[in-house]
Amino acid sequence: KILLILGFLSTLAVIALIAVAVTQNKPLPKNVKYGIVLDAGSSHTNLYVYEWPAEKENDTGVVQQVEVCKVEGPGISGYSHATEKAGPSLAQCLRQAEEVIPSKQHQETPVYLGATAGMRLLSLVNKSAADKVLSSVEKTLRSAPFNFQGARIISGQEEGAYGWITINYLLGNFKQVLYQRQSGWTKFLLSLKFVSETSGALDLGGASTQITFVPNELSHESPEDLLYFRLYGKDYQVYTHSFLCYGKDQALQQKLARDLQASGDPSGYDILNSTLFDPCFHEGYQRAINLSDLFKNPCTSDKKKQFPFSQLFIQGRGDYQKCRINIQKLFNKTSCPHSSCSFNGIYLPPLQGDFGAFSAFYFVMNFLNLTSEQNPVALDKVVSTIESFCARPWNEVKTVYHHVKEKYLSEYCFSGAYILSLLENGYKFTENNWQSIHFLGKIGSSDAGWTLGYMLNLTNMIPAEEPAMPPLSHGSYVGLMVLCSLVLVAVLLFAWLLFHKPKCLQKGIV
Repeated sequence: KILLILGFLSTLAVIALIAVAVTQNKPLPKNVKYGIVLDAGSSHTNLYVYEWPAEKENDTGVVQQVEVCKVEGPGISGYSHATEKAGPSLAQCLRQAEEVIPSKQHQETPVYLGATAGMRLLSLVNKSAADKVLSSVEKTLRSAPFNFQGARIISGQEEGAYGWITINYLLGNFKQVLYQRQSGWTKFLLSLKFVSETSGALDLGGASTQITFVPNELSHESPEDLLYFRLYGKDYQVYTHSFLCYGKDQALQQKLARDLQASGDPSGYDILNSTLFDPCFHEGYQRAINLSDLFKNPCTSDKKKQFPFSQLFIQGRGDYQKCRINIQKLFNKTSCPHSSCSFNGIYLPPLQGDFGAFSAFYFVMNFLNLTSEQNPVALDKVVSTIESFCARPWNEVKTVYHHVKEKYLSEYCFSGAYILSLLENGYKFTENNWQSIHFLGKIGSSDAGWTLGYMLNLTNMIPAEEPAMPPLSHGSYVGLMVLCSLVLVAVLLFAWLLFHKPKCLQKGIV
């Protein structure tokens, strides 16, 4: 009987030890949430799918990009004359998102659409059309199996600030992000390092451009250009300003309108009848533009005047130096009501730290092979590269880059010259701090842009869930393991005493 009891107790103790260990150490379920952000820009729309763990840290989720889909066709502002088509244009990318996100999580996945400068301009010109475009977009997003959270025009300030959040998140400039992604000795060493410096953000779209950074000194000269954020347990005061009409597409429209305006002036551009000889396009390039299209938006409408022709014919001259001189006239530097200004009388604090330049800044400079990640290209080489590119005849450029769309290819000379003018004349970058600018397309697997920062900020409004926990607390687990082990040891010790004591004791025990 004693042997049976001992054997039963031993077996029970071993089973209990194994069961507790297996149950406690079973892999915890992955608790992931998803979110969708659509970036409705002036020239096109991109859909981004993000994921993050449901258990947040320091009130901000850990978000990463898992999918991107480029919507075919123009940006939603391009549907102003066929507003009912704006929403359906997004359908294909929404179906792609359905495939990426598990079906059981579709209904709980928030979807947001943020429209930027293209829709800001449309809203100024034709608010009714802008409202109808957003209504069409909202109808399509509501019909998708996701949790529709809103489709709206975001401000230029928001666009700049969220771009800044994206850049610093992806570069690991938030201490908590660095700390969380490491382990062991690396994690310990990082915990001793105080990461305080952030990078500035430079964004260039088709219709607007933004500059955002944390100034070295606090100033109250232009409080409307300051925003406050709390991310990963830390407060940030950020300077940001958005220049509507100074995206590369609208800047070109402004330049052409100004050229026409100055055509009667002997110091202006060469114009004969309806032909404009433009140094910002390659020699041999020709383009026809309807004047009604040129002057129809708020960026150029103030320069409208009567002309004896309805169509303008552009002929390229490929002269970088003359192109730069003409572009610089877009930046009004005559007056500054503050201690320092960028242009058009807008306050700009002294530039501070490194800057990540993305969107069109990156696309144009990357085309020109000026985006080296290891060592930023020196300013003089950037200038000489763009100057040489502008000087190439159109037939040669068209042959070499036959795979590039003609509209984009024809404007790279202007865009390169404009970027240099904006950074040097507009934002006051010089040869001394030029190499603090890093042209960024992707950082890791995520695109540089405002949408990730938008998602990071929005996760503050999503209730954090309790993390998946083991069945037992650490103390209970240790206690049970010790108890089971003691029972097993006691049974084994009793068995040893039973079989190794003198037979008289054994009989006495029996």
